[in-house]
Amino acid sequence: MIYWRKVLLSITAIACLWTAMVASVARADVMYPTYTRDNFDNVIFTQPAYTPLRMLGNDLTMPDPEQSDLIVSSPLQGPKDVFVDSRDHIYIADTGNSRIVHYDENYDFVRYIQPQESPFSSPEGVFVDEQGYIYVADTGNRRVVILDPEGYPIREIGRPESRFIPKDFKYDPIKLVADRRGFLYVVTLGGYRGLLQLDPEGGFQSFFGANKTPFSVLDAMKRALYTREMYENEISKLPGAISNVAVGPDGFIYTATSGGDVSHSQVKRLNYEGRNLLVNSEESTSGKSGGSLTFGESLISAYSAEGEKVQTQIVDLTVDPYGNISVIDRQYNYVNQYDAYGNLLFFWGGRSSPTSTQLGLIKNPVAIDVNSRNELFVLDDQENVLQVFELSEFGKLVYQANELTNQGFYAESEPYWKQVLDLNAQFGPAIHGLAKAAYQRGDYETAKELFRRGGNQVGFSDAFWQLRLQWFQERFSLFATLFLVLCCFYLIGSRYLNRLPWSAKRKRDKKSRNKVVEQLSHALYMLKHPIDGFTALRFENKGGYVGAIVILLGMYVSLLVYRIYTSFVFNKIEENAISAVTIFIQFAVIWIVWVVCNYLISSIYRGEGRFRDVFIGSAYSLIPFVLFAIPLTIISNGMTLSEQAIYQYLFYGLIVWVGAMFFWQVQALQNYGVGETVVNILLSLFAMLVMAVLAFIIVGLTNELRMFIYEVYQEVTLR
Repeated sequence: MIYWRKVLLSITAIACLWTAMVASVARADVMYPTYTRDNFDNVIFTQPAYTPLRMLGNDLTMPDPEQSDLIVSSPLQGPKDVFVDSRDHIYIADTGNSRIVHYDENYDFVRYIQPQESPFSSPEGVFVDEQGYIYVADTGNRRVVILDPEGYPIREIGRPESRFIPKDFKYDPIKLVADRRGFLYVVTLGGYRGLLQLDPEGGFQSFFGANKTPFSVLDAMKRALYTREMYENEISKLPGAISNVAVGPDGFIYTATSGGDVSHSQVKRLNYEGRNLLVNSEESTSGKSGGSLTFGESLISAYSAEGEKVQTQIVDLTVDPYGNISVIDRQYNYVNQYDAYGNLLFFWGGRSSPTSTQLGLIKNPVAIDVNSRNELFVLDDQENVLQVFELSEFGKLVYQANELTNQGFYAESEPYWKQVLDLNAQFGPAIHGLAKAAYQRGDYETAKELFRRGGNQVGFSDAFWQLRLQWFQERFSLFATLFLVLCCFYLIGSRYLNRLPWSAKRKRDKKSRNKVVEQLSHALYMLKHPIDGFTALRFENKGGYVGAIVILLGMYVSLLVYRIYTSFVFNKIEENAISAVTIFIQFAVIWIVWVVCNYLISSIYRGEGRFRDVFIGSAYSLIPFVLFAIPLTIISNGMTLSEQAIYQYLFYGLIVWVGAMFFWQVQALQNYGVGETVVNILLSLFAMLVMAVLAFIIVGLTNELRMFIYEVYQEVTLR
């Protein structure tokens, strides 16, 4: 018995060692890291979602044109598009060689499609419908060519004629798809008007799915201030041009937009009206709804070294049979994967060596597609290869769990999500999936904590609403009884209240009060009579430094409590992400800079207040926040998103109240009129901005000087 137990343990140990070796080899084969991002915008490392499988296109051959019995190498040259049809056959638009390359589902070469009677010229797009008809965007010839399954041309579509097409419209087709009705959607080079929608006969129908022209605050100011002649001299602002198009398994048309000023909705799912359906919804893990989505991930700053904003360049997308969307970003060379609702699943990739072609690494991605086995095909027009990736075991687990969640089978998805979370405890989609499963089975407390952990404010609010409802229902009889008892006590006891001795209270009122207490009592008086109260600070010395410092400490405590303990419904922060020291430094710096700048501006701008008055008056102006921020924080923890309007009304009302106190403080202490007060405050804010810029410059120069001294020291010591 002992012998067999030892044998069994040995076999188990060998199996574990073999599994670890296989896993290490698999990880070693992946030349790039894989990431995801949580709803707090933190980048999370994950196991690889896809692993590189093979490369296609670099070993192509063809008969020598001069000696047909010889075979010469004919690799891809500057390919621009790849398409996988319903049979998993692969078609590549080999632009540099002016041909279409056809592979079968097993990656075996089938044929070159090169019609001899009407040769292609730099084709940049290819599409194959369910019947096997091949559509080619023959860019060099400015036409669309339709071929039968055997590769023989049956129709050409040139520039469509319509009075709705401007005369200056350039017809350079670069990408295309056809829907189930046979309608064509053609992407034209620089086509900011949208897709060119053509009927099955090639007739013009409309411009479809155009992007909106970005309109900033600066544009609004220009429109308001510029004359007509000045505005006409401005450079025309055009919407971002669509860079690629795909048709999903759901029949919707998907578009990708790159370049321009497009920072949201770079990927769209368009219905038959051309309206984008890919927006934040209740199924979004972001916890928001109704807004536009952002696509394209990066690990580095969104600004270049010159300070210019760097936009992602979404050049192509594909939709797998489950509705998951994979897009490629040429700016950062990442493959970004999102689920059917636009929630990020993974992003991964990396540049290959400048001197060699490496499996899995991409230099310049231009096209992407997916087959029925969820294998991804990424086309690289610099390496002239088609990279093939297969779904990893971790990726399969995530896809399976996410598909069940998106279909509403939350209980069935729970075991899979638990496995994912065991492998990666920070994987956001797994946390969100488990939260939905807990919510469905009525475990609202667990759901609430998971939604908070996953950064989903909508889910957190819904779970809390259910808990609040249950809590109130269980205690309704107690509250009703307590209310009746209090009413009876009030009706019966009010008759005897007037008989109680109040002499003790009168004696206490006559006693002299502490000076600090008097200063704080004056702060309360200012809530009702702000102008008189600030005037009394200046001429009657009703306030003092001690009282001001006490109020400032109260402001710091109130600010700290508000930042940390406001309900997650209205304050999306990570647990333990708030630093008390950081809040103190920020508050102290802003406060001191305001007092100094306001005093200096007041001294120059005919002000009468002393530094003492500005310091004390500015502190007293904060009393509304000191008194009401903590009660508002407590109230927020009993509210849901249904009461968001009430919370925002109270919060912004408190901010406006504090702002009004500062206005009245400057007006009363400096003896200004309304117009002079406005000018003083604006100049003070401008002075604060100047001081911030100067501080930034000084810190930067100090750091440069420190580095210079350190380098000189190293140079001297090394020699």
